[in-house]
Amino acid sequence: MGHASLVEFIPARGLRVDVISLGPKGEIWIVECKSSRADFATDRKWQGYLDFCDRYFWAVDADFPIDLLPAESGLIVADAYGAEIQRMPQETRLAAARRNKLTREFARSAALRMQGLADPESLSGPF
Repeated sequence: MGHASLVEFIPARGLRVDVISLGPKGEIWIVECKSSRADFATDRKWQGYLDFCDRYFWAVDADFPIDLLPAESGLIVADAYGAEIQRMPQETRLAAARRNKLTREFARSAALRMQGLADPESLSGPF
């Protein structure tokens, strides 16, 4: 779908999303991965992620009890070989200022990760 993604991204203090993606038109999607009923039941932060994306998805395996997931959220069913969007959520466009800030933070995070792979010693100094 032309998205670039990052895992374990921090959109704001106290929040860490499993996957965030930036689409070709600047759209921002967040995907929260859940492995079990207990994993979903103990997640207390997911609603805070809604303020940081245009579309929000759950990614689960085929055995996950999907009736637990909010119907207005997107649904991705995945296995060891791939994933498929089963339900596309309604788009809720971010405010321009928040989109701009998130896009810059996404780019900076991606660049720092690439820099760390290419030259790990370059990231040892103060920022």
